[in-house]
Amino acid sequence: MRNKYKASSETNNLSNTSKRNNTNNFSPSLEKNINSEYANHSNSSFSSISSTSITDDNKNNNNDKLTSQNNENNQAGIKEYANPEKFFTFTFYKVDPKWRWLNEIGKDEASREFQELLDTASKRMKIRTYSTLGLRHESEFMIWTVSQSLENIQILASKIYITILGKYIEPVSTFLSMTRRSVYSNQIKLGYELNEDPLQYVIVYPFIKSREWYLLPFEKRKEMMEEHIKVGRKYPEILLNTTYSFGIDDQDFMLAFETNSLSKFQSLILELRETEVSRYIIKDTPMIPCVRKNINDIIKSLG
Repeated sequence: MRNKYKASSETNNLSNTSKRNNTNNFSPSLEKNINSEYANHSNSSFSSISSTSITDDNKNNNNDKLTSQNNENNQAGIKEYANPEKFFTFTFYKVDPKWRWLNEIGKDEASREFQELLDTASKRMKIRTYSTLGLRHESEFMIWTVSQSLENIQILASKIYITILGKYIEPVSTFLSMTRRSVYSNQIKLGYELNEDPLQYVIVYPFIKSREWYLLPFEKRKEMMEEHIKVGRKYPEILLNTTYSFGIDDQDFMLAFETNSLSKFQSLILELRETEVSRYIIKDTPMIPCVRKNINDIIKSLG
C-alpha cells in the first residue's frame, strides 16, 4: 500500500506541476520554441510553413505537386519529388507501469499535450500512430515518421521526452531507413505516396538478404525479382512501403505493408515464401503487426 500511495502522490504532484507551468495545454510559448528549433534546421529541412502545407528545401524541383492527407491526427500534406529521398523511422514505445497510477486528470492533460505536439510536428513531416497493445510483449504503440530531414525527426524525439507522457515511455526499438527507387521496376509506387487515408493495419519488419544475392549477376537478380513483384501484384489491396537501410541501420531494408485484411497479407507472405528470392533471405523478423489508431485512443488504452 505504501508503494501504491507513493506512486499516486508522485503522479498527482506531476499533474499539479504541469498545471502551474501551463504545459498541459501545450502553450504557445512551447509551440514557438519548437517552431524555432525547426527553423534552425531550415537549410537542411523545411523552409516555409503554413497551416496546411509544407515547402521543402529541394529548390531544383519546380513542378512538385503537393499532396495532403487528412486523418484523425490532422496531419499536414507533404511534397513528393521525382527523386523522393526521405527518412523513415519506425519507433516502438514501452509504457512504464507507473503510468497507470496517474490520476485521470493528469492522463487527460498528457493526452492533449501529446496530441498538440504531434499536430505541430505534422506541419513539417508525415506522422502516423499505431497501437501494438496486446500484440507484442515489448511495446504498446508505434510512431511512424517520414521526413526529408533527419534533424527534424530528432527534434520530435527530443520534444516527446519533455511531455508528461514522455516521462513514462521508453523506446524499445527504432528502425531507420530511406526511400530509394527500385532498380528492378519503375512501376512500384509506395503506399505513403498515395493521397489516401492509411489502411487499418501495417506490418513492419526488417529484411536482410545474403551476400550471395548481391554477388549474382544483375539480370539474374532482376529475373527473380520480377517473379517476386508479380506475386505482389496479385494483391493490389495491400500497399507496400519498401525503404533502404544500407549504411544507416543494421538491416538491408525496412518493409511496411499496409492492409485492411491480415488474412490476405498472410496469403501474400505464404506465396512469397515459394519464390526463388526466398532462397536468399537471411532475416525477415520480427514481423510486427500494428493497428492504426489516433494518439488519444492509444493513450486511453494504456490504462
